[in-house]
Amino acid sequence: MRYEKNVQLKNSLPCRIRAAEEADGAAVLEALLEVKRETDFLVGYPEECTLTAESEGAFLKSKAESPGEVQLIALVDGTVAGIAAVSALSARQKLRHRAEFSISVRKEFWGLGLGKALTACCIEAARQAGYAQLELEVVADNTRAMGLYRHLGFREYGRNPKGLRSKYTGWQTLVLMYLDLESSKSEIN
Repeated sequence: MRYEKNVQLKNSLPCRIRAAEEADGAAVLEALLEVKRETDFLVGYPEECTLTAESEGAFLKSKAESPGEVQLIALVDGTVAGIAAVSALSARQKLRHRAEFSISVRKEFWGLGLGKALTACCIEAARQAGYAQLELEVVADNTRAMGLYRHLGFREYGRNPKGLRSKYTGWQTLVLMYLDLESSKSEIN
């Protein structure tokens, strides 16, 4: 899926959000590993990653060629500052109206509005792809992310008290959230 948008961050830096391409494999993998080192809110640890720049590039190529899925990257001064995705939940007829949303932002770009911009772009891309519902899971202790998602219209529909098991903090509750893309048609500010 193709997508591109230019935004300005809170610190006045320009940011280009676009669909990732095969050639972005190494930079996206580097950013993903960096975020996994910086936060305990993601699934998996950097040492568990078996991806290569080539395998990541092939994955990004498949997303770029997909009519209903997208892997977005946020570029600030040529650096991949954040990554976000809209992925089909399933191709089965009863489930194809649902998509999953995921996001990660490098710590040096926290608090600049990048998470909000990437989330808004994913919501827009999910609507363009024809999805009726966008879903996510977020660690309950990630209160900043939960506040953002609520602000953008996501609603909590359940909790998994043993959703993740952190090697640092033990059990992490996962909060399940969704956005009804058909009833929340307003523009995101």
